[in-house]
This record gives sequence, C-alpha cells and structure tokens, in this order.
Amino acid sequence: MSNSNAVPNDLSAFWMPFTANRQFKKAPRMFVAAKDMHYTTSDGRQVLDGTAGLWCVNAGHARPLIVEAIAKQAAELDYAPAFQMGHPKAFELANRLVDISPKGLDHVLFTNSGSESVETALKVALAYHRVKGEGARTRLIGRERAYHGVNFGGISVGGIVTNRKMFGTLLGGVDHMPHTHNLAKNAFTKGVPEYGTELADELERIVTLHDASTIAAVIVEPVAGSTGVLIPPVGYLKRLREITKKHGILLIFDEVITGFGRLGTPFGADYFDVTPDILVTAKGLTNGIIPMGAVLVTGDIHDAFMGGPEHVIEFFHGYTYSGNPVASAAALATLETYKQEDLLTRGTELAPYWADALHSLKDEPHVIDIRNIGLIGAIELEPIAGSPTKRAFSAFLAAYESGFLVRTTGDIIALSPPLIISKSQIDELVDGIRAVLRSIE
Repeated sequence: MSNSNAVPNDLSAFWMPFTANRQFKKAPRMFVAAKDMHYTTSDGRQVLDGTAGLWCVNAGHARPLIVEAIAKQAAELDYAPAFQMGHPKAFELANRLVDISPKGLDHVLFTNSGSESVETALKVALAYHRVKGEGARTRLIGRERAYHGVNFGGISVGGIVTNRKMFGTLLGGVDHMPHTHNLAKNAFTKGVPEYGTELADELERIVTLHDASTIAAVIVEPVAGSTGVLIPPVGYLKRLREITKKHGILLIFDEVITGFGRLGTPFGADYFDVTPDILVTAKGLTNGIIPMGAVLVTGDIHDAFMGGPEHVIEFFHGYTYSGNPVASAAALATLETYKQEDLLTRGTELAPYWADALHSLKDEPHVIDIRNIGLIGAIELEPIAGSPTKRAFSAFLAAYESGFLVRTTGDIIALSPPLIISKSQIDELVDGIRAVLRSIE
C-alpha cells in the first residue's frame, strides 16, 4: 500500500463481524477518514453519518479535545496494570460517571465493550445474591428480541434468534419476557407508544413459574436498539421496577446505546425516571474511539462485597485493560466535550424536529412503521416475500452510494446520528432516505 487511503489488494484474511463477507469483498465499502458529521471514502466521496458510526460516535468524529487527550496520555502513561495497582485517570473517570448518573449508582467497574459490560453486570448480580446468603438466586431474565452483546451471557439473556441459534444450549436457568413491539396498535406513534404496558406483568408470570427465590436479575434495554428501535410503552419500565423491587430481584439496564445523550438525557434511566440497580454502558463513553465500557452499581451492591479481611480480593473479576489509561483519557475528554457543548441534553431540543422529519416518510413506498425517541429513529419496511432483509439491505447499499450511512437490521432502517447533527443535516438525511425508498424494489 502506497498510502493510508489505498484499498488493500487482498481482503481475504479479515473475517469481518456481522457482515456478508462474500458480498462485501466483491464490492468493498472503505472509509479512510472522518470529521464531525462525515466519513470520507477511499474514492474520495463524503458520506453523512446517520448512525454515529455504530451507535457510538455521539460527539461526532475527530473531536479535538479527545484526539489531543489520547495523544498526550499515550506519551505520558501508555499502560498501567489494573490488578492491585491504579492510575489517577481511572478514579477521576469513575467519579465523573457517578456525577452524571442517576442518584444511588455510586460505584463503577470498567470493561472494554458493551458485551463485557453485560457479562460483568450478570456476574455481579449472581455474586451479590450469593454473598447476601441467597445463592439459590441464579436465574437471569431477559427479553425477546433483546440485544446484550455477543458473549455467552449476553446471547443467553438476549433474544435475537440469529445471535443464539448456532451456539448450543447457552447458559442454563434463563427465561425471557415478551418484547413490546405491537405493529397493529402502535404503528407510526411519535415517541413513547401508548399500548403494551401490561406486558411488564409477564414478569409476574415468570416469577410464579420459577419462584422469586431463584431469580437473580432482570436485564432490559430501556429502548431496544439493535433489533430495530423498539420503544417501551408508557409506564412499562416503571412497572418492571415495581415488580423487581417487590420480589428482591435486581434490575439491570443495558444502556450501551441509550447512554450519553442519545435520548436527550444523560441516560435512558433519566428519560424514563426509573433507576436500576445496575447500569451497563460502553459505546458513547469514549465516543467510540477507544474500546471501553463501564458498569455502575448501587452502594448496597458494592458494600455487600466489602466484608472479610482487608487483604482478600472481594470480587474475582476484571480485565487486563479495565480502566486503561489511554481509554480513560479518551473518556474524560469525551465527557468534557459533552459538557462544553451540552450534548447530553441537546437531543431534547432536536427531538421534535427529528420526529417530524422522520414521520414525513410515512406514505413513501414500502414503509409500514416509523418509530422515534430522542435522536433515535427506525423505518420499518414491508419485507419482500421469500427474501427477508433484502429490501432493507438494498436500501443500505443505495444510501451509501448516495452519500449517507444508515444501519439495517432485518427489514428495518435504524438511525442514530451524532448528537451534533444540524436541522439542515436532518433534512438532508431524511430526504436522502426518501429518494432511496422511491428507487428500490
């Protein structure tokens, strides 16, 4: 390769994740640079980022504070062991996260991804009940169509069949509540849908089936993102909180997508006014630039582990890169960027304009539903008979060729632009999708 913008002449070695590898390698789509709201392709085109990378680049690309912080930290302290040693920025970052999190979530464990954050949260829940003398609480309850990463715990509590079917029996003792998507009653709702609150009571049925004394935790996404933006009905999450408290079950919010301003609030817990026992984050924590995740837990959970001799490790869990110095610096600079530009709340200001723009697509070809909340949107398409996912994938390819990036899951176009998006760029994105919908079969 003569320069960094050249396309490699051999693409065979890299087995790409969640990608139709054969299709991609016949006609590769290569990004070589990015700035603010746009990517640059290997052939020099500008592509408007309608997905914040992969739900993660909330502050836009190549932001100066973050770039500078990474370079400075790498030159000063590139790595420090995470076991039995520390470095200042990890502690500073934990404090900053507690400051912006819902009251009561006072302690932080660091990870390297959303998948690792989910695994950490599940392990904390199981271990917590054991140290409390309730070791029979081993069951974990997820939800149909949920996405909680790709490790064994996450796909066990997750509910997307293609993520589960190839990998055997997974974890035992897992059950699932139904998802909340109701196309018949809630299609084309702006914001939080009205129907389906009673689906939270399915948790009571599961408790009756298994007995509360066997259930450790319930894990849900405040808004189910990767499955196609499924928004919980009015009061649904509050009802889950009531049921879990009643039965002594921990409630885990997977906020890998909904965290850091995506809904116009710091976290989805703030938007829905429901505080979980454990809150899972990643993605927007470092603006997607360096892998990092964080799990926030209540003081009660943390303190339950703090017995016994002081020289003994309280919780046998962690990662080589937990609180990595460069990742910590990136996260601190990301949080500062959010603060300086009010990005954690900017979505509230833009949400009505975003909603109106998206719903202007209601009568376009193939559209059977539109969903929105904060700066997230979904356009659900009528599948082609006998060829599920093909219509949305065709839309994805057409959008890329037209100069903007969307994400598809099944036959759903999902959108989650950087929080710096302007109203004119919202119009550009939506008008581009309109043209694509009119062009595809």
